Amino acid sequence: MRADSMRCLIAATLITILVHADYRLPGGATTVFETSREAFTQPLENLAPRSLAKFFSGDTLFNTNWVNASSVVTSRDGLGPLFNMRSCSACHFKDGRGSPPAAGEIPNGLLVRISATGDQANGAPFPHPVYGNQLSVRSLPGTKPEAEVLVSYKEIVGSYPDGSKFRIQKPNYSFKEPGYGPLDDFHYSPRVAPSVFGLGLLGSIPDEILLRQSDPNDADNDGISGRPNWVWSASQTAKSLGKFGWKANKANLLDQTAAAFQGDIGITSDLFPSENHTDQQTELADSPSGGNPEIDELDLEDVVFYLQSLAPPASRFETEADYKKGYELFTETKCTSCHTPEFKTAKQALIPALSGLTIHPYTDLLLHDMGNGLADNRPDFEATGNEWRTPPLWGIGLIPKVNGHTRLLHDGRARNIEEAILWHGGEGEESKQLFTLLNEQARADLIQFVESL
Repeated sequence: MRADSMRCLIAATLITILVHADYRLPGGATTVFETSREAFTQPLENLAPRSLAKFFSGDTLFNTNWVNASSVVTSRDGLGPLFNMRSCSACHFKDGRGSPPAAGEIPNGLLVRISATGDQANGAPFPHPVYGNQLSVRSLPGTKPEAEVLVSYKEIVGSYPDGSKFRIQKPNYSFKEPGYGPLDDFHYSPRVAPSVFGLGLLGSIPDEILLRQSDPNDADNDGISGRPNWVWSASQTAKSLGKFGWKANKANLLDQTAAAFQGDIGITSDLFPSENHTDQQTELADSPSGGNPEIDELDLEDVVFYLQSLAPPASRFETEADYKKGYELFTETKCTSCHTPEFKTAKQALIPALSGLTIHPYTDLLLHDMGNGLADNRPDFEATGNEWRTPPLWGIGLIPKVNGHTRLLHDGRARNIEEAILWHGGEGEESKQLFTLLNEQARADLIQFVESL
């Protein structure tokens, strides 16, 4: 056989292999084949080598413990005075998912958003007059945390139609020892830190595709009313489509990252130059500052680039037949109505590795009413108290390996995938009911499918 003919045959064979192996490539060419504890920490497989220095710079900053501005350290200072954790990675350990606190434990991977009744001029939640829009459970020496957050659970026992028992747990939150006056008349929303890999791919899904998929008035009468959340973007100084956060309340990763530095660590930036306390907390007015801003523009850009460049791990189906069997169940139970399997990313110049890819995140990035059982009753821009953004499912089965737990949903109440499904209500009610009608083996097969994504 001639050499050129052999090359053509090899190329055709490789194409065939890639087509059949596409189900194992949730991030397309960006996908990494890593199943260790480092599964979520890898750069995009196709990231240009010249971009790796910026990636690792962002990696370092993401893992940096910030310190008090009155310390001898002259960089990476400005922590607090109020904060939840000292670094990004303390909540998103190994770029993975947080969990709710155990009894008597100060929350690490969970925060509590708060607000008063009303909306700001830009549509954002109205901050509590004393405690702002987020509770800080830690503070610098000599100052007080804003409150102690406690969570307990009530177990609910139910039965499948085939007689099998199931158990789910309903959380109850209480807030003790408010540090700066009464903490009352407020809405609150506990939220665990989500995994942060694949965010650049999600941000590269064109707005028009997401909007085309939305159906706010349920025009097709399928019971699914995916809605966009239109939010105020600090970086764009305009109303924009929300894509990030549990309620899609941030338009892009720059907004998300800068807001997290301010709210979670007490680190100011050009985008959010105010400290994360209010004028009513007068005891904090003279707290030491790490400069203005406390994280400069280039460092913030490096962290954002790092988040944009974290790769999704490959799916872990043993065979294509296993994938097809699970996908059929996933479709039959109408899970794909919200957990959209496939999108195409837009062309872009900033990070070419993210351009023009077919990806499989299993989310539509839209808001859905998930019923009263999951409601936090705290509106967030156009998201109601019952609505949540569909979370992506890729890599979900690696959370136990990376983070040592299996807690799911926005507040981590679900102890596994089965419990997460059983908490679905509202627009997810029909899918939940279809899941319960499956026999025991089919339920196990569907759960195994999700764990393998």
